[in-house]
Amino acid sequence: MTRAPIFAAVLLALAACSPSGSGSGPAPTVQVTGAICRPTPVGRQMTGCYLTLTAAADDRLTAAESPAANLVQIHESRIEGGMMMMRELRDGLALPAGQAVALEPGGNHLMLLGVKEPLVAGDTVALTLTFASSAPVEVTATVGQPAAAGADAAPAAH
Repeated sequence: MTRAPIFAAVLLALAACSPSGSGSGPAPTVQVTGAICRPTPVGRQMTGCYLTLTAAADDRLTAAESPAANLVQIHESRIEGGMMMMRELRDGLALPAGQAVALEPGGNHLMLLGVKEPLVAGDTVALTLTFASSAPVEVTATVGQPAAAGADAAPAAH
């Protein structure tokens, strides 16, 4: 009969250490800094947003959304044949554990498509970032001109 309390204590200890689907344990986290979106060019309904993501564990940015736009896509920009090309990263963006991943002009970025109202410097934009493992993160980006990444200055539309 003295085994029952020991067995119960072991079960409680194991339950405290194991991951739980109930959300009682800490979920992996992603830290977001420096969120900024460019003002929308006159007559255009798209713009780019930039930020830095640091995941506590290996993760992936899988989606983003904003009430300010009909659609938000994760994009990469790269030089192909001497021209700047942009494409959607349909599988999202890898976030290696502990490494800061910058979304910046001339590189990876969030593309707001179908912007509902013109974005003007000084405004803010709400973004919700969704990850493969971590809980979604709500971000408030300022509207302004981001610093150019190195010598690459992206066109005003991004």
